[in-house]
Amino acid sequence: MNLPKFLLADNSSHPEDIFVLHTEYPRFLINLKDDEIEWFEDVSGENEQELANEMEKLIEAAGSFYDAEMEGYE
Repeated sequence: MNLPKFLLADNSSHPEDIFVLHTEYPRFLINLKDDEIEWFEDVSGENEQELANEMEKLIEAAGSFYDAEMEGYE
């Protein structure tokens, strides 16, 4: 199966939260409401500065993905 890079996720137990799932390495779930991230992979041992730079880009991309998806619903 060929998964998209990002997926929207929701949960009725958390109606105020906005979740985006990143399906490529490093896989994570971000709550765009507060930018809390749940990692699905152990990224310890990675170059910390390189990882920080990559995460900043991925968080921005997750937000852009969400904004584009919401525009499609309008």
